[in-house]
Amino acid sequence: MDFNQMIKLKVKEIMNTNVVKAHPDTSLLDVCKKMVSNKRSEALILLKKKDEEEVQGIITLSDIAEIFKKNIDLMNPVKEYMQPYVYFFSPDELVIKARDFMLDKKIGSLPIWDGKRIIGVVDTVTLRDTYYKRTEELSNQLFDILNHLHEGVCVVDEQGIVTFWNSSAERLYRVKAEELLGKKLSDYFPTALLDKVLKQKKAIENITHSPKKGTYVAISAKPLFSEHELIGAVSSERDITEITKLSMELEQANDRVRFLEQEYNKLTRDQYQIGEIVGKSKKFTEAIILAQQVAKVNINVLITGESGTGKEVFARAIHRESGRKGDFIPINCSAIPYNLLESELFGYEGGAFTGALSKGKKGKFQLADEGTLFLDEIGEMPMEMQAKLLRVLEDGEVQPIGGEKSIKINTRIIAATNQDLEKMMEEGRFREDLYYRLNVVSIHLPPLRERKEDVPLLIDRFVKEFSNIHGYSIASISTDALKILTDYEWKGNIRELKNTIERLVVLSKGALITKDMIPLEILKSFQNKEERLEEEMKEYDLEKVLAYTEKNMIQEVMKITNWNKKRQQRFLTFLEVPCIIN
Repeated sequence: MDFNQMIKLKVKEIMNTNVVKAHPDTSLLDVCKKMVSNKRSEALILLKKKDEEEVQGIITLSDIAEIFKKNIDLMNPVKEYMQPYVYFFSPDELVIKARDFMLDKKIGSLPIWDGKRIIGVVDTVTLRDTYYKRTEELSNQLFDILNHLHEGVCVVDEQGIVTFWNSSAERLYRVKAEELLGKKLSDYFPTALLDKVLKQKKAIENITHSPKKGTYVAISAKPLFSEHELIGAVSSERDITEITKLSMELEQANDRVRFLEQEYNKLTRDQYQIGEIVGKSKKFTEAIILAQQVAKVNINVLITGESGTGKEVFARAIHRESGRKGDFIPINCSAIPYNLLESELFGYEGGAFTGALSKGKKGKFQLADEGTLFLDEIGEMPMEMQAKLLRVLEDGEVQPIGGEKSIKINTRIIAATNQDLEKMMEEGRFREDLYYRLNVVSIHLPPLRERKEDVPLLIDRFVKEFSNIHGYSIASISTDALKILTDYEWKGNIRELKNTIERLVVLSKGALITKDMIPLEILKSFQNKEERLEEEMKEYDLEKVLAYTEKNMIQEVMKITNWNKKRQQRFLTFLEVPCIIN
């Protein structure tokens, strides 16, 4: 197995298919026996519905050991002690992603779900035998690769002490690795760029640098982080004679770097990244599985759903899973004036129109070459622009404004809308041919009100996220506050929920989030619903309720007396219930 195969190794290739499953009413003792006999440390608690399984929870031998210490009767049903929330992965997920997820969640096993049932488990033993064992071999292979690179490579720790110096660096600077390893780089190169990178904690890309008198190199240097903590820096250096070969690549890289900086700042400002997609409701799980299936296939995708349901989050996830080499480039079709939309999408040549940059500008299609272009709010695109977009999708090339030649592109399109495009087609406001070009695969994201069971999961995720962002200890939430938030309709969906939780975390300052902190409009909605239920109860016919209760009582007496009429009459007379038995 080579390095690329190791990285692309999928969960289904290593998972253990020996899975212990139990019904929620099974006793703790029987579940424990099952785990021991199957040599498993966990059991999945589930219900079977036809050919599908509904996961209810999970319990481990460690859980049962703690229960045993408390002298709890092991004949009690497992459902009373299982952990209700279960994380699971698709069999087509990468092993490295499953490993990172297990480390992040601090769990020893990860059930594998194929969309209908649990088909396997990935655990620490499996990872040790298939992944970690191979990691050591690959690290040696990587060491050999770095030593055979044409570029000089230097790695320092957080103190600036050299930990790696390859053979090309030895030739470039005429300093042996034995002389440098374990010593400060600045002692040999006073103007070393890596010291600046360590201080600023920022990357420096492709610049001309003189680390030592008489020596000039083209160098790129980046800080190294582990779980957001600086652990060192690495540089890649070429002799100055290589500069001419790099000049054209540098110009292209500058455009991409500027755009990525803008996108990074936008994401940081909006705080819209939620990490792993959270959800266990059937509709949402189906959307996740469909996204995973289409990610690797180079086809256009249309994502539909109300505002705030996470359409861009899904689009980014599909791009990440696709393995495409290029970038994810988003554009909101409703946020850009029509007269600027064409230049934003296709770019322009220098001096193409008044106000144009003298050197021209690349359009979003070119920036997304070999990557993904996300067309948000596609329903807002003007008809004339739709025709031009269709031409690009058919020809696979764009022509910048003012340009004479077309440029070939390989760009995947993911479009999104909260509108009914089929209705717009009937009204003549959206092109039918463009719709079928975009809608090769459609993924619908249900609104939050249709996935109530996911609300507590999202609340937990956002509470932790904003507690960390604002520097608070992890806040907790009271039962009544959680009930109110779960019951709310969330017309703004995940975006509204996220903003509300951030407000509550800030108000709580890491303490308990209580009912009185909840915004008035949410409380009022909850109270109105409670009042409606009370009004409905008042509308019940009291005589009918009494008659129904009396009938049920008589039926119970008939059962108790074994249908003996005399005993029934004495029993009912004692209870002062009118006898209606014939």
